[in-house]
Amino acid sequence: MKYSRLIAGTMTWGSWGKQLSKKGMETLMNFCISNNITTFDHADIYGAYTTEAEFGKALKNSSIDREAIQLISKCGIQLLSDNRSNVVKHYNYSKEHIIQSVETSLKNLETEYLDLLLLHRPSPLMAAEDIAEAITLLKKDGKIRDFGVSNFTPSQMEMIGLRMDIDVNQIEFSLTEHSAMYNSTLDYMTTNGIKPMAWSPLGTVFKEDHEQNRRIHKQLGELIKKYNATEDQLLLAWIMKHPSGIHPVIGTTTEKRLQLATEATKIEIEIEDWFLILTAAQGHEVP
Repeated sequence: MKYSRLIAGTMTWGSWGKQLSKKGMETLMNFCISNNITTFDHADIYGAYTTEAEFGKALKNSSIDREAIQLISKCGIQLLSDNRSNVVKHYNYSKEHIIQSVETSLKNLETEYLDLLLLHRPSPLMAAEDIAEAITLLKKDGKIRDFGVSNFTPSQMEMIGLRMDIDVNQIEFSLTEHSAMYNSTLDYMTTNGIKPMAWSPLGTVFKEDHEQNRRIHKQLGELIKKYNATEDQLLLAWIMKHPSGIHPVIGTTTEKRLQLATEATKIEIEIEDWFLILTAAQGHEVP
């Protein structure tokens, strides 16, 4: 397995969340690794273009073996930020920008290569030929090892995939946002050997109070004792039951929740229980 079963999402490690110190980031990295979470998910925009560099300083200060971890980053989104001169939020997938973005991420993360580069979101102006040229050069120079996309539809994956191999698509997937099971996204990825990663894997279950989530809580509550698990563990186990082999991206910086998430990888939900949970989310039995 190239990436750990669970992936540590770093979006809230910096100024967009917990504002961890260099020592705090180093401690959290080591805790993740000790719990078999060795893959760290970044994007150039996180922390308004600051989190990668903060993580990189912490990584350099640590005694972590670079070959023992996997670093992911994303490029393409251009934010309005004091750290950039953009006049409007947009996307840029020109050959020159992709290469420049990777080189900036490598400098910020203080590493010689990315294990995986993702195009962050599809752009109506992306030209597959330009992307292919950039990725070919980056791989040739050893600056990236794998290439993938994020939030891409089957047709967008096909357009890019005709020109180069796509290793990963990182999509939104959870019990409350499971449309990828029905709109051919996961089918296409399985057919073409594209590994799914899921951001926001707990969905809105703990964020919103409405009828759907009340049904979900009730159903999960009825299964907690059977599986000796918490609700969030059951939500993760539900995702990982899917045969496409989804890797959840865990956004928490809380050690206890990370440990519970790791333990969820050992839970094997029975088929009927999996459908009970799905039925609770949908509010009706499957067709």
